[in-house]
Amino acid sequence: MELDKIRGLSDEELKAEEAKAGEQLFRIRFAKSLGKQEGVGKIKSLKLDIARIKTIAKERTLAPGTAVATPAAAVKVTTKTAGKATTTKAKAATAKAGK
Repeated sequence: MELDKIRGLSDEELKAEEAKAGEQLFRIRFAKSLGKQEGVGKIKSLKLDIARIKTIAKERTLAPGTAVATPAAAVKVTTKTAGKATTTKAKAATAKAGK
């Protein structure tokens, strides 16, 4: 399914298309597990379609004026503790190594 066609769908149609693609993907995977090779090449395109649909749905849920929040783990914050500059990533790595 092309991106322009997906963008033209309503929210309800997006949900229906996602469910339909998910059902097709399930059926092809099930048939593959039984040894049938029909439609195996379509798995990749179905997964891409589902990802595109979910992306468009997520874009619509975000307000146009709001920025996407970055995850806290990706933000580099420098703090000074006892004369040393440390980062939150370094603290997290140290905490994981200590466990």
